[in-house]
Amino acid sequence: MFTSLTDTFTLSNGVTIPCVGFGTYKTPDGDVCRESVLTALDAGYRHIDTAEFYFNEDGVGQALKETSVPRDEIFLTTKVWNTHQGYYATLAAFDESAKRLGTAPDLYLVHWPVTKDFKDDYPARFIDTWRAMERLYEEGRVRAIGVCNCLKTHLNVLFDACKVPPMVNQIEYHFGFTDADQLEAAAFSLEHGVVVEGWAPLCRGKAFGHPVLAAVAQKHGKTEAQVLVRFCLEHGILPLPKSATPSRIIENADVFSFSLDEEDIAALSAVSSIGRLGPHPDEARH
Repeated sequence: MFTSLTDTFTLSNGVTIPCVGFGTYKTPDGDVCRESVLTALDAGYRHIDTAEFYFNEDGVGQALKETSVPRDEIFLTTKVWNTHQGYYATLAAFDESAKRLGTAPDLYLVHWPVTKDFKDDYPARFIDTWRAMERLYEEGRVRAIGVCNCLKTHLNVLFDACKVPPMVNQIEYHFGFTDADQLEAAAFSLEHGVVVEGWAPLCRGKAFGHPVLAAVAQKHGKTEAQVLVRFCLEHGILPLPKSATPSRIIENADVFSFSLDEEDIAALSAVSSIGRLGPHPDEARH
């Protein structure tokens, strides 16, 4: 299972996604982003993840223009930000993202289900946003639609109200994060045919040097970052590692010459000391 970057996850509508994505969160726009994406594509990545809120869609778009990799071989994701949720605002946000990227994304995601600034409008605003996503999908403007940061309760809101269920749920998922509601979100998504993508699979650097992680890396002759990426894949989660350093971009994709055995997975899964790195899905502010 998962022996190369060309391996894929299959969505509920039959669309396939390359099994490791290149994340661009906090990658500065302009040359840094452009060069990072070009390096990733040269290294074999064919799955690029960005968002309106990352403020680097222009840089991603420039890389897509410059690369020799055909557009139809690249799976591109972006996301609607919280302040642009709502039916008509989401449709307009999609158009603006497509302009910055120079192309329509393959996958469009709702970045957060509910935030503190809009708690009084939940779930109506979330449902209106999803109806716009359904329209984009039904009109063939995107190949797939999904959500981010959704727990079981948020997913059930959409399952009860939607015509087209989410195909992806992108959530925080990594070594050392064992909160029950987050693990439940991953399991519930998978049980309902929703592909789970994991953001922050490298723990934003906070796991490096952990003795359990270091021991597994030494055992396999791999870096700790490579073990972290493989950890997600072994759990059936699509990881989105990010870096702006060329050597690390290449390293993070080199995870197919080894696998983790049951002993490795048990040891790694027992660690809970890293904890949540982003906000709780019900506590996001904007």
